[in-house]
Amino acid sequence: MFNGKIIVRPDAQKTDAKQTNKALLLSEDAQINTKPQLEIFANDVKCTHGAAVGQMDDEAIFYLRARGLGHDEARNLLIHAFAGDVLNKMPLEPLRTRVDALLVEFLGTRP
Repeated sequence: MFNGKIIVRPDAQKTDAKQTNKALLLSEDAQINTKPQLEIFANDVKCTHGAAVGQMDDEAIFYLRARGLGHDEARNLLIHAFAGDVLNKMPLEPLRTRVDALLVEFLGTRP
């Protein structure tokens, strides 16, 4: 469940807010409820919000398998790439490195 809310107060003129929720569903039974919200009480703002939800891309898995990877290895590599989008935005390098190492260990992917 994702329930995100951005509130732009009346004195927050010139605010530029962006809110995005991206979710990768990893099984046929997986589901997500996503609710991005904006409450704007100022006039001069630029705000966006959105959500993207999808399942594993079968064509991407096929592409990687055609290049010699097994199904699980291809799937885990794509999951790692999806998570990398978040990891790359972590400002604390030691934390980013540790979380990436845990993900590699969990998925069995190469760094």
